[in-house]
Amino acid sequence: MTDGLPVVRPAVTGRLDADLGDVPGAVVERIRAARSILAVSHENPDGDTLGAVLGIATIAEALGAHATAVCSDPVPPLYGFVRGIHAVRTDPEPGRAYDLTILCDCADASRVGAVRDRHPELFAEDRTISIDHHASNAPRPSDWVDATAAATCEMVALLALRLGIPLGAADGALADALMAGIVMDTATFQHPNATSRTLRVAGELLDVGAPLADISRRLYRTKPEAQLRLFGRVMARLAATPDGRVAWSDLRDADLAETGTDAAMSEGIIDLLSQAEEAEVMLLFKERPTETRLSIRTKAGGVDATELAGMFGGGGHARAAGASVPVALDDAIAPVVTAAVVLAGRVAR
Repeated sequence: MTDGLPVVRPAVTGRLDADLGDVPGAVVERIRAARSILAVSHENPDGDTLGAVLGIATIAEALGAHATAVCSDPVPPLYGFVRGIHAVRTDPEPGRAYDLTILCDCADASRVGAVRDRHPELFAEDRTISIDHHASNAPRPSDWVDATAAATCEMVALLALRLGIPLGAADGALADALMAGIVMDTATFQHPNATSRTLRVAGELLDVGAPLADISRRLYRTKPEAQLRLFGRVMARLAATPDGRVAWSDLRDADLAETGTDAAMSEGIIDLLSQAEEAEVMLLFKERPTETRLSIRTKAGGVDATELAGMFGGGGHARAAGASVPVALDDAIAPVVTAAVVLAGRVAR
């Protein structure tokens, strides 16, 4: 993302020195001791999980270890501009022995998808650690879960520095990947999850050359015409309760077929829905072959999205959460909307 021009990557300023104590020493030592690391994203990947696996792989290689970045699902075209993204595999390298598996942006191995079923030996609890920022995660002693982090990439940036790896490593590819994850999970610092530490980390990444403006443009202000048509179909079905407190829409297989798009191009629809002025709870139902994928957004001071998601086996953050509801789309809408209405009713307006 440098257009072939040389990039000056200044030294770290030290503004994050006080934050490095947030990284658990046990995690640092396990990574430092590993000689071959498998960095795994969650299924249905987004920019944060992908940036984190690329970041972990870069850190491992800088420490002299071998690393492989893996995601069960193909990387969405949206993230094709991130340097190094084409190195992400759908399976570990054949014949490669790994002594540590790091789950990035995952509560546990159940979130990594089919790769766990194909390689169960690599996901045994005693050989994995989770680096995650979801409040709904119930961490093991070996994990690092920080619900105050806006993105897992924010945590990986601190991890790199704690391990002595400069954020400009790999000719700036580390900073680029981590900035992409932070931009994605904060909507370019518009979500309330962005904290002063998030801004300090982003400032450090910017100082070593991460192209913040270009990343933001590519993730939030650049869409193919087919994707815009897809968004239009979903927005045309926008519905709301009579008081407007709960709003929802759905994404069906027919929408994808008739617009010539795929499920990856649905990224961003829920954020568009969340702009509804009156709604306090915004829901997007996505049709899947054997289930319905639910995305939830809520407004500050209102319903806790993790509470609603938890009622359907999901989790996430207070303002952004999701779940997989094991019924067809048409059967999922009513119970979820009803639950959202009940929760909204408990919150004073």
